[in-house]
Parts: sequence; structure tokens; C-alpha cells
Amino acid sequence: MRRYLLRRLVLLAPVLWGVATLVFAVTNIIPGDPVDLMLGETARPAQREVLRKALGLDRPLGVQYADYLAGLVRGDLGTSLHKKRPVARLIAERISASAELTFAALAIAIAIALPLGILAARRAGTGVDLAAGALAVLGASIPVFWLGPLLIIFFSIDLGWLPVSGRSSALSLVLPAFTLGTALSAILMRMTRSSILDVLPQDYLATARAKGLSDRRVLWLHALRNACLPLITILSLQLGALLSGAIITETVFAWPGVGRLTIQAIAARDYPLVQGCVLFIAMVYVAGNLLADIAYAWLDPRVRLD
Repeated sequence: MRRYLLRRLVLLAPVLWGVATLVFAVTNIIPGDPVDLMLGETARPAQREVLRKALGLDRPLGVQYADYLAGLVRGDLGTSLHKKRPVARLIAERISASAELTFAALAIAIAIALPLGILAARRAGTGVDLAAGALAVLGASIPVFWLGPLLIIFFSIDLGWLPVSGRSSALSLVLPAFTLGTALSAILMRMTRSSILDVLPQDYLATARAKGLSDRRVLWLHALRNACLPLITILSLQLGALLSGAIITETVFAWPGVGRLTIQAIAARDYPLVQGCVLFIAMVYVAGNLLADIAYAWLDPRVRLD
């Protein structure tokens, strides 16, 4: 197991370099000049040149790229052009809010998807299966930017049960978490159903039943564990997708997370802050894939033996 983990960590190095390079390239392709945004259209050319030199934007792109990589090695993401504060600190202040929203949405998705997926697999071809499938299609089809305002209108404005926006209390988490978790629950439910149906005819489950185990014990302890590998793949990929998808959700609900910070940085053409936010989201994807590899090796010894 140790050799397997070491090999996976070594393979992360070129992935991280590629992610950092792609983030730098994309953020520098974004149209617009941060100097013009900071000084306005009435600024004189001499003022623009002074600010451009102070920000280091007058240097060749290759030099900026080298400094960017050197800063990443030191853990320095640079300084925000507009907020005049270290990017790493700005992101760190928002991580707790984004993590809270992401894991709450993940918990909601799992709580909805696993029981419905297992029930649909056990009742395959019946009305229960068809109803679960219809719910999955509906959940996957509803866009976040439409569902969020709809929930705000109904539960916050009409009924007055929940806060409209912000992060003032625990109740503020309910609407954004449900909005973000709905699409994931639809995907996860269909994958759970498919995976359970694949393992149910296997001989080892018949052997478990022959030993006197109840259907519930066979399903939850044997079938579900062997059906988990595809589910782990979906969850590891969706962990980053939840964080990036939270960009829209956090904007709709004014949730003070990394997603909303990313939108603000893009609008202000704050290159260092955009790079830091996008790099953070990309790192979450990479970390999710690493956790999935570890879970594979723990659940199925054949993975680490290969």
C-alpha cells in the first residue's frame, strides 16, 4: 500500500505543473487590461505606464511565468491587484465557507441518491424504478441559476422560513446546499442503481444468502461495497465540480466562498487572484482523484497489486 501511495504522489508532480501552467496561460488570455480598470479611461499614458511597471505587467510573459512558478514553490500566490493583500490569505479566508457548502451539498446528495438508487435497483422495471428515474432526469435537467432563485422566492420571500442570502446562520446553508446537491444526487442515484444491478447477479451474493444472511445484510455489506468503485469515481470528480459549480450558487445566494471571490476577481481583471482561485479549484480536482485512488486501493486489493 505504501509503494502504491508513493507512486501516485510522484505522478502528481507533472500534473500539478501542467495545471499551474494552464491556469497561468488562460488567465493571461482573458481580454481586458487591469491597469485601465484600476485607473479608469481618463488616466494619462504616463500614469498607466507607472502603474504597469509597479505591478510587474511590463515584463516579458516568460519572466512573469518564471516568477509565478517560483512563487508557487515558495507557497506565494502573489498579491491581489485591487485588494492589495496576499492572494493566499484571501483564498484561505473563503475556504471554510466553500468547504461548508460543498460538504453539505455532498451530504444531501448522498442522503437522497443512495436510498433511491438502491430502491430502484431492487425494484427494477417497476413503477418505483420509473419514478426514481424521472426524478433523476428532472434533477439533472434543472439549472442551478434557475433553481436557486425559485427556492429563494418560495421559501424565503413567500414563506419567510429561510434567509435570502448571506452566511448569517446555519439556516443560511439550507437553500444553497440543496440547490448545489440536487444535480449531483440525480447523477449519483442513476450510477448507484446501475452499479447495484451489475453486482446483484454475482455468485458471491448467492453464497452469502445461502449462508443465512438476510437480504438487507447482503445488500448493504456485500453488494454495496463492491458497487462502490464507480460511485467513488463519480464522487471524486464531482467534488471539484461542486466547488466550481458553487461559483454560480455562491453568486446567487451571496455566499462568501471561493466561487464568489473568483467571479469578483474575473470582473476586476485581478490576474493574481484569478490565478489563485482557479488553481485552488484545480487542486481540489487533483486531490479528489488522489483520494479516489486511495479508496480504490482500500476497497479492492487488486488495484494496488496492479
